[in-house]
Amino acid sequence: MTSPSPAVRDRRSLAEFLRLEVTGGLLLLVAATVALVLANSPWSEGYATVRDHHLAVPLLDLDLSVGHWASDGLLAVFFFVAGTELKRELTVGELRRPAAAALPVVAAVGGMVTPALVYLAFALARGGSADGWAVPMATDIAFALGVLAVVGRRLPGALRTFLLTLAIVDDLLAILVIAVFFTSGLNVWALAGAVAGLALYRLLHTRDVHGWYWYLPLAGAVWTLTYHSGVHATVAGVALGMLLRATPRAGEEQTPAERVGHLVHPLSAGVAVPLFALFAAGVSVSPAALGEMAGEPEAVGVVLGLFLGKLLGVLGATWLTVRLTRARLDPRLGWPDLVGGALLAGIGFTVALLIAELAFVGEHQLTEHVKAAVLLASLLAATSASVVLTLRGRALARGGARRP
Repeated sequence: MTSPSPAVRDRRSLAEFLRLEVTGGLLLLVAATVALVLANSPWSEGYATVRDHHLAVPLLDLDLSVGHWASDGLLAVFFFVAGTELKRELTVGELRRPAAAALPVVAAVGGMVTPALVYLAFALARGGSADGWAVPMATDIAFALGVLAVVGRRLPGALRTFLLTLAIVDDLLAILVIAVFFTSGLNVWALAGAVAGLALYRLLHTRDVHGWYWYLPLAGAVWTLTYHSGVHATVAGVALGMLLRATPRAGEEQTPAERVGHLVHPLSAGVAVPLFALFAAGVSVSPAALGEMAGEPEAVGVVLGLFLGKLLGVLGATWLTVRLTRARLDPRLGWPDLVGGALLAGIGFTVALLIAELAFVGEHQLTEHVKAAVLLASLLAATSASVVLTLRGRALARGGARRP
């Protein structure tokens, strides 16, 4: 058998590099940093011009700005990969066994409800808007797992499983929140067309029809119809991902969900999510802007919700479930591990930035301040989690704490 050419080997190496959790988190961080630098530099006008430039596809009746193409289009790729992961977890992973999934699922729910309540309690008490209640609910899978991969090498592997399950459930609930609460002017015919496209996609898949030339145009049609239906277009991505078969057949090395998710992951981690961050994270963080943000109940409510609400929600829900039911923590996990994991859940970033744009449509300055609050809270959460988990890892390495 002939060995692959150097070009093929290089492409494979790049793809594998992009599949690493650390890589996805780092690219996301780099893109967000570049966006912040551009938005607060002499090139800010040029950056805004590019972000707000419209690209139209008249044949499909689409006319979106570059920023909206990134949030509605490119982010659908991220949600597609999330959909394949959800399908695998629900059919062959942790979520298929209620006993194993109980604690992280309850933790995910607590980690979404509590931040929303913290936001509402603070924002409404200070005369702010309730519209941003969903912003601090979301956890960023790529960023949270990327940080854990960097600082958690000495920690029990059960922590990654717990956090991954929590983040997947969090993503599923966030998708439902977007679909239910951020749908504008529902177009029933377009929605029916999208559902019909999904049904055809599933039919082709169940009949083992192969060839990207069938599925890619069909996926594009489903995305377009979903967009025109008024439902946020990223929902199409997760629906398409979840329709792929994740149960292995006899003699099958990889299921379609695993194979396609593996194939698309580098595009998601290396292109889609960083480009979304590049156009979504470009907010003003000048002293004046930070001063204005500190005086806005919505922005402060998001910081408190993501940083404090996530910590209290994840830990509180887990502790109550262990105390009041027969559910038990994995023997390899200690409560200090969960404190670090709960802090990591406060990294909102990708989905939180998306919901911020959806929650405050038409209020540009408030949207910018809320997005800056998401970035600040995510930075606080990531830094705090890194300190806690690093200290925990050192304690385990010294034998000064119960070893997993």
